Amino acid sequence: MNPSPRRVRLLRLATTWSVATAVVLMLVKSVAWVSTGSVSLLASLIDSMMDAVASIINLLAVRYALQPADEEHRFGHGKAESLAGLAQAAFISGSALLLLYEAVRRLMAPQPLEAVKLGLGVMVFSIIATVILLTVQRYVIRHTDSVAIKADSLHYWTDLLSNLSVIVALLLTMVGWLRADALFGLAIGAYILYGAVRIAQEAVQHLMDRELPEEQQQRIVQVALEHPDVTAVHDLRTRQSGHTKFIQLHIEMDGQMNLAQAHVVGDAVMLRLKEAVPGADVIIHQDPEDDSHPDMPGERIT
Repeated sequence: MNPSPRRVRLLRLATTWSVATAVVLMLVKSVAWVSTGSVSLLASLIDSMMDAVASIINLLAVRYALQPADEEHRFGHGKAESLAGLAQAAFISGSALLLLYEAVRRLMAPQPLEAVKLGLGVMVFSIIATVILLTVQRYVIRHTDSVAIKADSLHYWTDLLSNLSVIVALLLTMVGWLRADALFGLAIGAYILYGAVRIAQEAVQHLMDRELPEEQQQRIVQVALEHPDVTAVHDLRTRQSGHTKFIQLHIEMDGQMNLAQAHVVGDAVMLRLKEAVPGADVIIHQDPEDDSHPDMPGERIT
């Protein structure tokens, strides 16, 4: 199923804004780090550099994922979003490990910082820019449920916390706590690594065709059973690829129905499911009531 024009527009907005924000923050933090020598600010700079690379990958992957299905990809290109999520997780993990190394080195040999006020000003600017981006991403996620944008948003949330932590570290350094800078760098690095693991886990689950959440499966069964001619549901299978949720199920009906009547019921159930799960690709198999399929897995639900 091809994405709607509105979804395409929102995803392109989010990815373009993300790249622009990451590049701007990378430039201003570079100036601040050179001026201050702060390891916690270096941590934030490394994170922004990785953000820029990850956001560019995300932009390219999302645009590829938005391409309509073709002869070689009959189910569309949606899994490119999950691949982008894995790429982001790899970049974020690398930045976290580099940051942890630098923080440990500076913790063992603390150094005084310079131009701290400039560093504080840059971090305040970074927080404002990140909040604006997160607001845009939140709106897009609410209307598209994109895995790639979720992953992008997650690491920008870690950026926001990182920026706040850098401000605290710089303030503590100003009053003489030289190791505070390195300690906050360690904490930020650990949190960034944790976020990378979460991103990777979600991306892998989508690539492995994990079932939709239990509550969504229950809703699908409920909607199918609401039709008066459906007596039971079995062999429900679900997965998600990019923006499309795939739903397959068997419905049972009166065995005395003719083919035309069964077809009408199946179409009605399909329409209801597509209304309940917008953008879903639904396949329904009609079975006569109490028909048994011992060779097929699944629970019969009435």
